[in-house]
Amino acid sequence: MSLPIYDDHLHLSPSGRNIDALREFKAEGGTGLTLVTLPYPEVMISEGDDFERSFDITLDFARRGKELGLKIYTAVGPYPILMMSLAEHVGLERAEAIMMRGMDIAASMVEDGRADLIGEVGRSHFDAPSEIVDACNRVLQHGMDLAHDIGCAVMIHCESEEGTDGNLASMARSSGLDPRMVIKHSSPPWVTPEETHGITPSIPASRKLIREALSKGRNFMMETDFIDDPQRPTSIMAVNTVPKRIKGLFASGELDEEDVYRMCQDMPDSLYGIHSRR
Repeated sequence: MSLPIYDDHLHLSPSGRNIDALREFKAEGGTGLTLVTLPYPEVMISEGDDFERSFDITLDFARRGKELGLKIYTAVGPYPILMMSLAEHVGLERAEAIMMRGMDIAASMVEDGRADLIGEVGRSHFDAPSEIVDACNRVLQHGMDLAHDIGCAVMIHCESEEGTDGNLASMARSSGLDPRMVIKHSSPPWVTPEETHGITPSIPASRKLIREALSKGRNFMMETDFIDDPQRPTSIMAVNTVPKRIKGLFASGELDEEDVYRMCQDMPDSLYGIHSRR
């Protein structure tokens, strides 16, 4: 039986395996993925317009991946950890302005159909000075405003603590954005409405986390956060992890055909497909 198999968070690098990694993903049974931009050493971000050249690298990988027959939704946005390094070099006020410009460029790429969602954006997943967190939240709020205006999803990089999902949902509602259109990357196995406050969890595809999530429901997607680092080829997870996990859970009966189609086709298509130009 041929099933859709979707990895909701995957990175490629110009210095990594990039398209060869996608070939491995497909050979293992993968059919689709969310390709998420990261800062590339090949493009130094020193002003806002630099983001366009960086995002173009991601868009080129997406184009080449689609030529392999994969369904790819592409996420572009100013990676939140950049705020800290930029602030060290140009000051926090200028750093925030650069990140705001990156958010504007990302939204423009979604609006004109080159990309499909804004991401990964947000704030650091570790403790940071309050002024950095506040600046990141202002940039994120601006991104949610833009997402509401153009009708797209936002993929979040941030901490995973009690209250995090509620805070993200509140920010979304203040922008008029449906919290469901906020995707929490690297989410804990929070699935119930009481846990997620309506935002969409994307959960790392470890056996332990996925089985805990499945004990609560099916309203989530799976991800590897594969980072395509040639020095660490399986970090964060190997590129073939989601196909192996889904096939294993299907074979064991822990997922049925309806579950797989929900997680690997219906959810990504409904969240990201508005601006897709496949």
